[in-house]
Amino acid sequence: MEVMQVFHMNKGNGETSYAKNSTVQSKIISVGKPIIDEALLEMTCNNVIESMGIADLGCSSGPNSLSVISEIMDKVQATNRHLGRPVPEFRVFLNDLYSNDFNEIFMSLPEFYNRLNEEKGIGFGTCFISGVPGSFYGRLFPTNTLHFVHSSSSLHWLSQVPDGLESNAFRHLNKGKVYISKTSPQSVLDAYSLQFQNDFSEFMKSRSQELVPGGRMVLSFMGRRSADPTTEASCHHWELLAQAIMSLVKEGLIEEEKVDSFNAPYYAPCAEEIKMVIQKEGSFIIDRLEAFEVDWDGGAVSDIHTGQGKLLIGQRVAKTIRAVVQSMLESHFEIGQNAMDDLFIRYADIVGNHLSMSGTKYINLVMSLIKKR
Repeated sequence: MEVMQVFHMNKGNGETSYAKNSTVQSKIISVGKPIIDEALLEMTCNNVIESMGIADLGCSSGPNSLSVISEIMDKVQATNRHLGRPVPEFRVFLNDLYSNDFNEIFMSLPEFYNRLNEEKGIGFGTCFISGVPGSFYGRLFPTNTLHFVHSSSSLHWLSQVPDGLESNAFRHLNKGKVYISKTSPQSVLDAYSLQFQNDFSEFMKSRSQELVPGGRMVLSFMGRRSADPTTEASCHHWELLAQAIMSLVKEGLIEEEKVDSFNAPYYAPCAEEIKMVIQKEGSFIIDRLEAFEVDWDGGAVSDIHTGQGKLLIGQRVAKTIRAVVQSMLESHFEIGQNAMDDLFIRYADIVGNHLSMSGTKYINLVMSLIKKR
């Protein structure tokens, strides 16, 4: 699977779209907001910036794409006014892979600009927004042009399926699974860890060249507290998806070899793995690194022990996961709309049963980094 070519969130505004099913990602952004505000406050107080370069990496589409940009500009505006300084102009760069639904973002820009003008009024800095397609595991911007980089719910996605686990590999090492699990051999765990280290190292190296000295990054992505990558918090949603897929295999609707040859290009690291890469690259200071628990459905369903609650939370989680992974599943398993609907109905049922008996939550890591001067 060529991740760069096939991977994208579900497009448009339909029932299975990312725009309609990104509550969890919105919750993650809100959890990280105090850390974003703190980084912006320190950077704005310590630097006089006339033209601020801001990049949102892995922006996707839908309501979250511009909401975080609006909040960043609000904080910079408020801080500069408090200091008696003019508000800088904003150069905003929205980045995602080439297959992202940039058209949806661009179509929402007139309303966004109008709202900026109405709410901020005279004295608000001029805002220029551009789309920058491409992988953030490499250079995207000229040298020393960015002041602030934000990325949320993106860096757990790898640039590729780890070496040795590709669909065309000579021998399938992770049979019956779609990601790391309790039964995965150590070679699978090692391959995933190595791929993350290589990718995150390239990410840090690229941003070190693009950010100005003293520039800031706030990164937020799925991770884990334990050194063990097979913990429920880091991989169990994939384990349940594998169960749903295998139920289709048993009925002859999907070939078992297709499951054996699929491994998700995803990795939820622990803090130690992240620190090791940052320290080895050497261009950034870790200002903060914290872990937060996030409900699988974003906290929308409270009573999950009733039949109705179990049904609702299963459906919400299934829609959230489908909006993110459908493009990969379609490409690899070559299944149509009806089979995809069937798969996620089964997944919803499995998830609802699991969450009604277990309080499993995602672990989200949020870090604030400073580019060394």
